[in-house]
Amino acid sequence: MTVQPDQTTDRVAELAAALSTGGFPWASKDAMLSASEAYWNPGKTRFWIDEGVPLVIDRREGYHLHDVAGHTLIDVHLNGGTYNLGHRNPDVVAAVTRALDRFDVGNHHFPSLARTALAEALIRTAPPGLAKVVYGSGGGEAVDIAIKSARHATKRRKIVSIVKAYHGHTGLAVGTGDDRFSRMFLADQPADFPHVEFNDLGAMADALRGDDVAAVIMETIPATYGFPMPAPGYLAAVKRLCEEHGTLYIADEVQTGLGRTGELWGITKHHVEPDLLITGKGLSGGIYPVTAVLASDRAAAWLDEDGFGHISTFGGAELGCVAALTALDLTLRRSTRENVAALTELFADGLASIRAEFPDWLVGIRQDGLVIGLEFAHSEGAKHVMRRLYQGGVWAIFSTLDPRVLQYKPGLLVTPELAADILEHTRTAVRLSRDDVR
Repeated sequence: MTVQPDQTTDRVAELAAALSTGGFPWASKDAMLSASEAYWNPGKTRFWIDEGVPLVIDRREGYHLHDVAGHTLIDVHLNGGTYNLGHRNPDVVAAVTRALDRFDVGNHHFPSLARTALAEALIRTAPPGLAKVVYGSGGGEAVDIAIKSARHATKRRKIVSIVKAYHGHTGLAVGTGDDRFSRMFLADQPADFPHVEFNDLGAMADALRGDDVAAVIMETIPATYGFPMPAPGYLAAVKRLCEEHGTLYIADEVQTGLGRTGELWGITKHHVEPDLLITGKGLSGGIYPVTAVLASDRAAAWLDEDGFGHISTFGGAELGCVAALTALDLTLRRSTRENVAALTELFADGLASIRAEFPDWLVGIRQDGLVIGLEFAHSEGAKHVMRRLYQGGVWAIFSTLDPRVLQYKPGLLVTPELAADILEHTRTAVRLSRDDVR
């Protein structure tokens, strides 16, 4: 091993000690941001500074984030639902802490207590027809697994998704999404990954007519596109088209699953039984990364043919499975489901009141349970509102592929008092951002 200069090893030790003891190993927040730009991701770091959101998250608990400079925010972004149950949920933290006396990442080659327990729990709570579980460590990997499974089952290559879709950034997943992300890495392949307009059943029928499509993949409510709602009967009609043409239906429930719509899986509200279902983000409990693909026997046939067909060292890590089982248990509790129902009504009424006050600015509310998109009358209206929310103490994010729309996702365990506080901050931010644009 090459011997490093003393100042290098000293700095590594300083960084490690600071992070493990709650210290801050830079002279200032600005110095930390400069280091982030130098060593991590210059594009992202500069983007948020330029947008007026120089957020560097330090402490976090429940639905609150604390910036290193002391600015406190209520989290209504939740990193796409990763923190459905709050940051550092005490039940999930306790379960993983106890599990550390017994488990670690595990060895992906062998049967596992934790992986088997989570797989049984997921299948028992899944839509009918799903029979097997395959694990990943991130959402993009899970999408890749679903696509590979569909291609194996159908012996077809083509995967249909919607225009402005987003299903992750890994090798196959990136092809299903907007070409902003696929073109950069020469992964745009329109022949294998055609896109059709959302809610256009005729376009979907045309795409499937050649009987050469392995699968249709859709988020039940497309998140990065600003939560446009599926038209009544649309998803069920797409599933019928899939059945007519021998095509599998992949339900991407990474953001709409795990109770956010009031049902454990959003797709069940549309009376669709998918051939594959993808879950992630909130499955982690916000503590340990884990994702899963739930597959029908037909879609999972490769597991019998060659169980080593997909290998993932960290997929289904045993500590992650413990976190996921605890998160699933918390989500299924009656108290959680009742709270989601009450919050759904509370936010619907509160946001309707705000819209009535500013009808020329807040022009649309897209809501299914606690999946909410706020549409504004400006091509980048959500960015203006996001900045004002940030300044006032709430964090919500604009939709990357439609910045008119603010992604607004309250947590499943938010109290009525916190909900009222969020709505009051929202009212103020809507008013101020309208005046900013004017």
